Amino acid sequence: MNSGLFLFDTKDRELKEVCANNGFEVRIYCCGPTVYRDAHVGNLRTFLLGDLISRTLAFTGIDSKLIQNITDVGHMGEDFEGNEVGEDKILAQSKSQAREPFEIAREYEAHFHSDLAALNIIPAAAYPRASETIELMQNLIAELIATDHAYVGGDGSLYFSAKSFPEYGELSGNRLDSLVPGHRYDYVDDGAKRFHADWALWKAAGDRTEMVWQSPWGLGFPGWHIECSAMSLHFLEGHVDLHLGGIDLRFPHHENERAQSNAGVGYEAVDSWVHGEHLLFEGRKMSKSAGNVILLSDVVAKGLDPMALRLCFLENRYRSQMDLTWDSLKAADSTLSRWRQRIREWSSQGEIDESFISDFSLGSVTDIQKDLDIPRALQQLRKLEKDPYFTGATKAACFTKLDEIYGLELGRPKETKKELSSELIELLGERSTARAAKDFARSDKLRNQLSTLGISVKDSPTGQNWEWR
Repeated sequence: MNSGLFLFDTKDRELKEVCANNGFEVRIYCCGPTVYRDAHVGNLRTFLLGDLISRTLAFTGIDSKLIQNITDVGHMGEDFEGNEVGEDKILAQSKSQAREPFEIAREYEAHFHSDLAALNIIPAAAYPRASETIELMQNLIAELIATDHAYVGGDGSLYFSAKSFPEYGELSGNRLDSLVPGHRYDYVDDGAKRFHADWALWKAAGDRTEMVWQSPWGLGFPGWHIECSAMSLHFLEGHVDLHLGGIDLRFPHHENERAQSNAGVGYEAVDSWVHGEHLLFEGRKMSKSAGNVILLSDVVAKGLDPMALRLCFLENRYRSQMDLTWDSLKAADSTLSRWRQRIREWSSQGEIDESFISDFSLGSVTDIQKDLDIPRALQQLRKLEKDPYFTGATKAACFTKLDEIYGLELGRPKETKKELSSELIELLGERSTARAAKDFARSDKLRNQLSTLGISVKDSPTGQNWEWR
């Protein structure tokens, strides 16, 4: 079943139409979070991609089924070349906080779902956890061993034989004969693997005592890539119409995943691979060392609507590198406030031109179906906003209709003013005093505190302004 939606396929290097292989729903798999920390805004941009695709399909009457994994088994840290080294990330976090590893995982998994809800991302059909699908992974590994695609290494771990898959490299462009030892693959001591670019499917536990499982090959834990192959094949009935992820996952994760999946089932398991590009913040790559890793909670703490982040993402093509800034977030927040106010005002102004709404929606969807060109479609909304020819009611109907795709909650009713408690009045007074004294550290701290209590504070040349969030 054809959808009319064309997206850029990373493997074929061209636009391909999204199709439902089974004839009734588009099956989508999106790589999810490793839950040892909060997802940053770059991660959220990738997670939004699946939501926009699903909403676009639904707008044109096509069903979809999205599966997104939760990696709660953890991965090793990475060195500068991308090799897995050091301690498991969840176990390292567990040790630093003196808490049980799965307690850590469940906390950050809950934060992940809260962030998705705050961004108005429609929940996936399922969020399978790696820790609860170990048997699926072991079954796939057993199949790979039976078909000579995997073997037991010298260290007792199970490895995929990269040379057993002749099409390796078609997704990323990396050829096996060009990969040198130490180039972004699972590194282990010499002698454990038959070929340096082979990767672990199941790792022997060794001295590790937590987050390990019994298997036919002894006590151990899954490698980095096997969970996505096992989950996507199982939960999407053996075929993935559309596989999503950030561009950083193209190699080695998705290249290795494709090899495992295809080798396991004997056919091309994924029709299209679609990748979202990198996100910069204030012109720089986000990193812990640079101190510029931005979370959704940081956006909210600035008194900005989470939908401002969503609008910023919509105004940039998913496969173009994007530079997010505080100024762009503030501008998006102002735009949202203006649109919502105008929609409330427009709704009672004149008759609705149903014919125009249909034509306008069709034109916008036609743009969006061309590789999610939402920025172009949004330009049409901005032009309509200023157009004096159409009634307010017609404009409001166009905005709210297209918001079925944009998901910006443009029709959100204005909240009824509530009485300020004495505590809130006192905090607002303290912040105003701190701001006047140029004690910006305390001012920001009080702003964050007020935000958690439901008060959004903004500063202007005339002083401090606030409103209920």
